[in-house]
Amino acid sequence: MTPSTVAAAILRGGRARRFGGRDKGRLIVEGRSIIVRQLEVLQRVAGEVFLVGRRADDDPADAGALPVFDDRIPGAGALGGIYTALEVAHGDPVLVVACDLPFLDEALLGALVERSAGADAAWVRSDRGPEPLLACYRRSARTPVRAAIQAGRLKAGDLGAVLRIAEIDAEALARFGPPARLLANVNTPDDYARIR
Repeated sequence: MTPSTVAAAILRGGRARRFGGRDKGRLIVEGRSIIVRQLEVLQRVAGEVFLVGRRADDDPADAGALPVFDDRIPGAGALGGIYTALEVAHGDPVLVVACDLPFLDEALLGALVERSAGADAAWVRSDRGPEPLLACYRRSARTPVRAAIQAGRLKAGDLGAVLRIAEIDAEALARFGPPARLLANVNTPDDYARIR
């Protein structure tokens, strides 16, 4: 599989209430915004990169050039974002990452793409459970994802009940770097204070 056949979606999600509505992708980590850090990695592993969720008024130039897609099924949370990514992508498979992950790793994303072959998806399973927003989904998974949404099963971590998911476990994850760094996300101001 070549990068030109892979798509990548950055899920913006939520209203960032804990940050006063400020777009988490604009937060500066180690001297650069999260969105710029993500784009630098994703553009090396995917021929198509786009955003799912609202466009920020102050997007950096790099992000401002990306297509932005509103959720196709409003109110379905992260699962709705995954569904939208699978519905609008031209490439297959589709890497899906949360907008608040500043330390994406090219080799890990490549491993997720490889492991998704022959399955519906591939994700990281850490000590805290599955990571559905650091994952790679086949576009064919959109039908069961939509069915889960329509049935009211909106927890993205429960996709293992409806999809065949290959996993990168905690031991394998450590081969790509320190798991705490690879999975670090900026959910709260306290997280941001620790990470930046």
